[in-house]
Amino acid sequence: MANFKPQEYHESAEFLKSKIPFVPEALLILGSGLGFLADELENAITIPYGEIPHFKNSTAPGHKGRLVAGKLSGKNVLAMQGRFHIYEGYSPEEAAYPVRVASLLGAGSAIITCACGGVNKDYNVGDLALLTDYVNLTHPGPLVGFDISGFDARFFDMGSAYDKNYRALAKTIAEEKGITLREGVYFYMPGPQFETPAEIRAIRALGGDLVGMSVVHETIMARRCNMRTLGLGLVTNMAAGILDAPLTEDEVLVEGQKAAKKFSELIKTFVSTAL
Repeated sequence: MANFKPQEYHESAEFLKSKIPFVPEALLILGSGLGFLADELENAITIPYGEIPHFKNSTAPGHKGRLVAGKLSGKNVLAMQGRFHIYEGYSPEEAAYPVRVASLLGAGSAIITCACGGVNKDYNVGDLALLTDYVNLTHPGPLVGFDISGFDARFFDMGSAYDKNYRALAKTIAEEKGITLREGVYFYMPGPQFETPAEIRAIRALGGDLVGMSVVHETIMARRCNMRTLGLGLVTNMAAGILDAPLTEDEVLVEGQKAAKKFSELIKTFVSTAL
């Protein structure tokens, strides 16, 4: 467990303030196969994670491991091209660390995206899905052992992990643009192995529609920082046991490329309208 001190978060934020000439309105966390959106930022400033004090390195396939600051749809944003996962050997707090830093920089919203497996049999590969809630039965959250002396109260409400008004706006945009947009509960599993068919049956019985290896710790930190959150998943594969085919990391990246246009269109329109 990392147990970062408040000063370390501030050191990261102060370093980024010296590099970025604006206050960001939102943090975009771009999941596997979805990092292309950061390449669309105007007046982009690119900072490798290795240069930012206390940031970790991103080792997952398709994660470039850098923070990109710039304008998207006329709004000042930070975009993470790659995130930190528990399966890379990081603690929940390390996985969520950039969210608190973005909040210290002034970001009031977090758009958290991910590639995920479809557990709901009504979903199809290539569908976009709004996250309505999540289930985490595996890891403690990123605030366990947190040094609260420099920040805020330990207990807080998670009754609305993903902002209802943001979800309604995203649905309206998708409808106007003819984009199929599912809604469902995200079930967190630590990975890096894909789930077994038995695990997927259990997840479905517990109300999960989507399954993935990220998102949850970032969402908890965002809500602790009073950031408004939008969760958006891309169904890159149907989960184990639904189709008689092995799962591979390659299909995640391929489906990300296929969904680039609609994913980009939805996010950019959302940013221009919501922020």
